[in-house]
Amino acid sequence: MFEKFTKDAREVVRAAVEHAGRTGGGTVGEPELLLALLDRTDSPAAAALGTLGVHRRRESVVEALATVRRRGGISTADAEALAGLGIDVDAIVARVEHAHGVGALAADGAAGPRKRVRRPFTAEARSVLERALRIAVGRGERRLGDEHLLLALTTGPGPAAAVLADHGASYAEVLRAVGEGPARKAS
Repeated sequence: MFEKFTKDAREVVRAAVEHAGRTGGGTVGEPELLLALLDRTDSPAAAALGTLGVHRRRESVVEALATVRRRGGISTADAEALAGLGIDVDAIVARVEHAHGVGALAADGAAGPRKRVRRPFTAEARSVLERALRIAVGRGERRLGDEHLLLALTTGPGPAAAVLADHGASYAEVLRAVGEGPARKAS
């Protein structure tokens, strides 16, 4: 599958691994893929994120991803839905952190940022890569670019899709920003 990745897409995957290392994560997940896409400045995904104003709200996106991580993967929308049932996710997180330390729900058995380890992709992140390939093929494109990764992040129910939607980048909006036709940059 990786032989079909453009240079931009390969750089996103590498950067996602680096993000996992900086945060001390033992695995690479959707949030790390999204953070890597936010780092891009001259690519189809960067252009789409710029058009949608997500780059201007980068700090807010990063904070939202950190909140999701701190909550053990529960998005703001999920927390609001649970609040409707009388469950205060933030209170639960506070109690867990009081008993086990800050970030207890975010812990994933990481080796830490200084050890050189292979950081595997979570099942959700692997699913994003598979969806990206299906999206590229479905659009009649021979290469998988970072725009396909961005589109794939918006199609699932994961934390990246929720954070992007909260910041005005739903699948429909990203699709419009990327364009309906084949990607023009095939680096």
